Amino acid sequence: MSLTRNAEAAATRTADSRWLELLARAGFVGYGIVHLLFGWLALQIAFGNSADDGDQSGALRTLTTQPMGRFLVIAVAVGMLAMAIWQALEAAVGHRAERGDDRRRERVFSAARTLVYLWLGWTAVKVFARANSDSATQQEELTARMMESSGGRWLVGLAGLLLAGIGVGMVVYGVRKKFLRRLRTGEMSARTTRLARRLGLAGYAARGSAFAVSGLLVVLAAVSYEPEKARGLDGALRMLRDQSYGNILLTLIALGIAAFGLYCFLQSRYRKV
Repeated sequence: MSLTRNAEAAATRTADSRWLELLARAGFVGYGIVHLLFGWLALQIAFGNSADDGDQSGALRTLTTQPMGRFLVIAVAVGMLAMAIWQALEAAVGHRAERGDDRRRERVFSAARTLVYLWLGWTAVKVFARANSDSATQQEELTARMMESSGGRWLVGLAGLLLAGIGVGMVVYGVRKKFLRRLRTGEMSARTTRLARRLGLAGYAARGSAFAVSGLLVVLAAVSYEPEKARGLDGALRMLRDQSYGNILLTLIALGIAAFGLYCFLQSRYRKV
């Protein structure tokens, strides 16, 4: 028990670090930039003008082509690491304002966010090093390998259902405006609060829709034994574009993803860290 208490105390002290807070807030700026570029790529896909992946890795590669782009990519990687540490600490000892099942659920969500931020940070490092970071092709290859193993198609299908469920959860989270609980709304003006509400709603709905479609494509790949269908967010966006009125729908999703990028800038100032 003493070791557990000491570990929790050490984690709490780390969580209270001013430097960690500043780096996490800077991470939200980087996260916002990535999503603005992600939205731009999605918009290009909507009109058939994009040759790069319509996902976060494609956004990071686009960033490297800008002035000081490689420096910004490594800055994003550092910010994502700080956000991963912050969320790992939240998973370990955080969310103390919640009780019972609510606290356990929030800690699980924080653990999931930790993995997301670590993945994006690692992707940024690979892009900086000019390593192969074509995430769509990598996901297709991984799906194919999993399908070759015993029970692999079931695992791929379950992973797709989980991803689709996460997407639906994002949409619900945005529509119910639960994201406002994470902001220091008491420090925000009425105008800023309205802006945060609108950007968060549009952003979470758009991201959730893209993730849900991506998950459904993974499920279809498992059912039909066609791993080329499982190409992540890029495949989901291109599939949407090819539907009737798909370019209009994809344009709305692209604008929503860009709205989430702007919302991240607000989070860098008002998020409870």
